[in-house]
Amino acid sequence: MNRDNQLHQIENTTLWDIVVIGGGATGLGSALDAASRGYKVLCVEKTDFSKGTSSRSTKLIHGGVRYLEQGNFSMVKHALQERWVLLNNASEATKKLSFVLPVYSWWQFFYYGLGLMLYDFLSGKFSIGKTRLMNKESVLKNTRPPYRFSQRRYPLLRWSV
Repeated sequence: MNRDNQLHQIENTTLWDIVVIGGGATGLGSALDAASRGYKVLCVEKTDFSKGTSSRSTKLIHGGVRYLEQGNFSMVKHALQERWVLLNNASEATKKLSFVLPVYSWWQFFYYGLGLMLYDFLSGKFSIGKTRLMNKESVLKNTRPPYRFSQRRYPLLRWSV
């Protein structure tokens, strides 16, 4: 449908069940969810759909790992549970991703390793994969572009959605 037809349809509709303001990832996702439940939805965007800040995000649905440092374990656990729900309820729009976390020193290895072990523990039955230390051969074989080992001595593999 072209823009003129869309504007004509909007002008001729007097009542919407839901109006979503913002056509980024969150707005479009909310509009799609509401429309799939039978609501009459209008989604408006100032410029072009998916042009705003949500279109420039990483699109990762994190499990709240940043809250570990603050000691907010209940928030981490809740975020991990919600990530699990989203992964299972919207499997067509989500997928598990692994990525390599470069670690440069023993101190960083201890800091991140311990933090991610706690993160893995808090995920419990909602885990999507455990953090692990990778060997050089495995990293070189499985990363694109190839991982550079110059000073990154301890690559940790972690998971996200």
